[in-house]
Amino acid sequence: MIDDTNQNAAASDGDAAAAALGPFASVAVIGLGLIGASLAAALADKMPSARVFGVDTDPAACAAAVERGWCVEAGGPDDAAFRAFVEGPCELVVIATPVAAVDDYLTRLRDWGYTGLVTDTISTKGHILAAAEELLPAPARYVPGHPMAGSEQSGIAGARADLFEGANWILCPDERTAPEDFQHLHEFVCGLEARVVSLRREEHDAAVAIVSHVPHMVASSLMQLASAHADDTGSIMRLAAGGFKDTTRIAAGSPKLWCGIAFDNAEALRDGLAEMAAIIGSFADALAAGDRDTFTRLLAEAADARRALPAAWVPSTEKLLEVRIPMVNRTGVVAEVCTIASSVGCNIQSIDIDHISEGNAVLSLILTDEGDVGALSLQLINAGFSVSFSPIMPKEYAHVD
Repeated sequence: MIDDTNQNAAASDGDAAAAALGPFASVAVIGLGLIGASLAAALADKMPSARVFGVDTDPAACAAAVERGWCVEAGGPDDAAFRAFVEGPCELVVIATPVAAVDDYLTRLRDWGYTGLVTDTISTKGHILAAAEELLPAPARYVPGHPMAGSEQSGIAGARADLFEGANWILCPDERTAPEDFQHLHEFVCGLEARVVSLRREEHDAAVAIVSHVPHMVASSLMQLASAHADDTGSIMRLAAGGFKDTTRIAAGSPKLWCGIAFDNAEALRDGLAEMAAIIGSFADALAAGDRDTFTRLLAEAADARRALPAAWVPSTEKLLEVRIPMVNRTGVVAEVCTIASSVGCNIQSIDIDHISEGNAVLSLILTDEGDVGALSLQLINAGFSVSFSPIMPKEYAHVD
């Protein structure tokens, strides 16, 4: 007789071990600043069985990452151990450096013959997309990434393991991205308790200019305004209540880092700032004209948009939906489907590829109770996909992975 209790216990132990390892057994994190060090810390916390090698030009950052248990090993770009790790067990390289350092590291990966998966955390994609295409031995295995998380603190001193919890993490697959590569990256990001937002590569820089880069410049402008009106006693600053402090918190970020980001995304940022100036100008024009109706309308439009933002990402665990899509003979199915899902606000909890037979596979998505499922269905059908939806219970979902 088979002992079901022992079988279930063994399966549970296996699931726990898989969760501790994550989808990648060995990860190189290049750049141990705020984002890279926080990633290493999160991996140590949430996927402790994964082996993480940290890389940074600052020996103190490398030493700190190892001392804190975030990396099993760390070294500089010229460290022989870094090359041995890339040429040996490394399954994923995460580039978390400023844009200016990208070419050097991509060249090293090329020279060392690395053909594994590569992603990044860089907030602008224009340069790294071109560099990856030119330099990487397997450019199709580069999937741009960008965690929408940060802090007014910079460097490894500000790093923390929970930085990405509840944060949006952009991934930009394209028609060449292998389904399994995106599946594993999706699992990796969700394992950090972040949520994946799929975005077309060509849309990334313009989108983050509006929701990240322009707000930083606005916060800095507000601090410039307040500072210009502050006297020697600093009395105006003492009037700064919680709202002002919350609005301007990000202005405390590293000037050098943000100058680099701004010039890396200069065109999109310039357009966003011009649009922002026009919006502020509309308030000034309404005041000058004594037009209370227009002024009230502008405030109401902003208030309505702000209230529509979710207070937090807390999807219901009782309302999961499985979407099954036959992977027809066309390229970029995963990229296309995931981008459509993101565009209608649907959050993909997990991705599975069911290989029914050779050359016949089904893409299975588990969705939370967010977004417009009707719009998702319509857009997928209009895109030429055959789709089936079925609600599932949390216990069923436990066996989907």
